[in-house]
Amino acid sequence: MDEFKVIKYNQGKRADWDDFVSNSKNATFLFHRDFMEYHQDRFDDYSLMVYSDTKLVALIPSNRVKDTLISHQGLSYGGLVLSQKAKFETVVKIYYSVLKYLNDNSIPTFEIKLLPKIYHQLPSDEIEYLLFKTNANLIRRDVSMVIDYTCKLESSSNRKRNLKRSKLNKVYVKEVVNFDDFFNQILIPNLKHRYNTLPTHSLTEIEELKLQFPKNIRQFNAYQNDEIIAGVTIFESSQVAHAQYISTITSKNELGGLDAIFDFLINEVFIDKRYFSFGISNENQGQQVNRGLINWKESFGANPITHDFYTIDTKNFSLLEDVMI
Repeated sequence: MDEFKVIKYNQGKRADWDDFVSNSKNATFLFHRDFMEYHQDRFDDYSLMVYSDTKLVALIPSNRVKDTLISHQGLSYGGLVLSQKAKFETVVKIYYSVLKYLNDNSIPTFEIKLLPKIYHQLPSDEIEYLLFKTNANLIRRDVSMVIDYTCKLESSSNRKRNLKRSKLNKVYVKEVVNFDDFFNQILIPNLKHRYNTLPTHSLTEIEELKLQFPKNIRQFNAYQNDEIIAGVTIFESSQVAHAQYISTITSKNELGGLDAIFDFLINEVFIDKRYFSFGISNENQGQQVNRGLINWKESFGANPITHDFYTIDTKNFSLLEDVMI
């Protein structure tokens, strides 16, 4: 099988990388280098670029941990980023070349977390077939709750009651540029109290990312009497509005701040999107689902999609040699 040239990303390729991401059929702003590198000190970046002669044909956002290449651990998803004009047979050769490159470089395992289909600008399931052909092992499957605007369901009666309550309590929602009130007064204290953890992004990091991606990272807060009572941080891509952070002041929960925010986001701000995503409700690496959390998301009319993680033995590149007949 013809091999494509695979190289490790370097800073000299930054413009080529970002340009390819902007014109691919299955990528979001998270794959731009400015987003990937805000926490570059935490990961050994080992992203790959694939060429046919001098033409860039694919990317793999990834980092290396010992003898394993992993879909970049600083991102929610990864996979094989392809051009809009990528042909199936070409993708077979790309994947073959990537696995062979890894095997030749003493990296026996490739761990990949797929890009959920809701983010595909065009059908992009080549990788699922190739994972099957190379005997990949499914190691994790998360459940993410999503509203599909092409067949949008009504919210539950409980959500409607809470929304009415928010109006009676004169709760109002507005988009803000600063994240400090939401992070410092609500999100960080809640995560610390409930889970003894911190947000994935620090306040400084989310503010820096907002400067880099002002149209993609947005903050919406609910207020009563000019005091913040709830907030939602949105990561917006071409087809999807994703709720990255959701939190409310527990003692103010009865005011319906989150209901007011989600009514505003779902039915006004992002009404022209294809999907609204509430994110996953899993714990313990996908093994359990938080009942209260998933029921709450379902009450807005959301339905489940899956987010899959696989491992591949890179020596299995040879299994791709009989794909095309």
